[in-house]
Amino acid sequence: MKPILLIDFGSTYTKVTAVDADAPRLLGTANSYTTVQTDVNDGLADALSKLEKSIGKLDYFARYACSSAAGGLRMLASGLVPELTAEAAKTASLGAGAKVLKTYAFKLTEDDAEEIKALDPDIFLLVGGTDGGNTECMIHNAGVLASIGGDYPIILAGNRNAARECQRLLEGREVHVCENVMPRFGTLNIEPTQREIREVFLNNIVKAKGLSRATELISGIMMPTPSAVMTAMKLLAEGTAGQKGIGDLVAVDVGGATTDIYSVAEGLPDDPRTALRGLPEPYIKRTVEGDIGMRYSIRGIVDAAGIEKVAGIAGLTPERMGEIVDMFAEHTDMLPYDDETARADEALASMAVRVAVTRHAGRLEEVFGLGGLKLVQTGKNLVNVDKFIVTGGSLIHTEHTGRIASYGFFDEEDPSSLKPRACDVLVDRSYIIAAMGLLSEHYPDAALTILKEELKKDDSAK
Repeated sequence: MKPILLIDFGSTYTKVTAVDADAPRLLGTANSYTTVQTDVNDGLADALSKLEKSIGKLDYFARYACSSAAGGLRMLASGLVPELTAEAAKTASLGAGAKVLKTYAFKLTEDDAEEIKALDPDIFLLVGGTDGGNTECMIHNAGVLASIGGDYPIILAGNRNAARECQRLLEGREVHVCENVMPRFGTLNIEPTQREIREVFLNNIVKAKGLSRATELISGIMMPTPSAVMTAMKLLAEGTAGQKGIGDLVAVDVGGATTDIYSVAEGLPDDPRTALRGLPEPYIKRTVEGDIGMRYSIRGIVDAAGIEKVAGIAGLTPERMGEIVDMFAEHTDMLPYDDETARADEALASMAVRVAVTRHAGRLEEVFGLGGLKLVQTGKNLVNVDKFIVTGGSLIHTEHTGRIASYGFFDEEDPSSLKPRACDVLVDRSYIIAAMGLLSEHYPDAALTILKEELKKDDSAK
């Protein structure tokens, strides 16, 4: 037996997972409040005490951890054109497991400078221009950042012709230089920047989040929690040298403040004659809907879906639905306590899934041009994906998980959306996806075996 302890320092809960890496299996899980305002070790000790009562005391071979505590990895990014380099910077940041507070385009203004100073991010990603192209914007923005001051690291991943001048302007600051996120027009190169963000997270951000004492107890905080989830989803889809994966997938994590969507698929058009518009889509993609969440961002669900729609799904009047939304918004720790509030909660979760997956997926539209009618795809084609992974409290603590998840499938009311047409719904009942992403860094086959065993199929939508 080789027991491994996996720790997720979440913004609300610290979750601990114990596994046996030799005969791969889940041994147990437990959680406790993160206590980031005082000392994260208090929450960790409480969670470990609960785990020990459940499975007994173990001598762990290794302890690995991820973290989204204290707001997660907070990033700002700036680029040249909103639809191109600025969007590439955002894609790179999200793919590294960051929470992107804002993305700026063109030259930073005085108002932008004041906002950046107030936001005080963990990392600033500065890009702009293809290699050999525009240098003026990136150099100007480096000067603005230099004038603002601050002690957050700055990653330069834009036009290589501007990198040296930007470094000179930012002398005295911690600066990391990467390859351009868009070296040529329409070509993404985000992996080097993602690796650099992760290294900065490991070396700098852990200390800033008050986790430095906790690192003495573990083998290392290895990545932001969303990055661990992405790693697990890639493993589950692709498999390992000795074990097959399950193929293309979409994963949904509905939280209290945000809803994260992950997809692992090429996402290309079904018809090769379809034209593609916009940046190439990454094979592994993450989007974060900061206005869609079950408590802190509950009004964003209503704003996006409409109170009548949410109320209709719940079987309530709009007036009563509004009262329940107000109550949940005011009491963010409140759980459903009767049939009425349970139906309201499920309706909100259903609309959170629909809105977030719709925003993540691409669109197929008919466009009239010189050659007549053409099909144009924007974004990622997920129509043929047949595995839908769900996690998050509102989806795993209900008997109707499959029904809620089905709102992320193709919708006759929105036929141009390239959401999945039909999927097997696999549920992370034990909340282990991030833990398996951590485990896979050293024991990929064990992590994949446990994922396949623990993600349970749900047929409640049928």
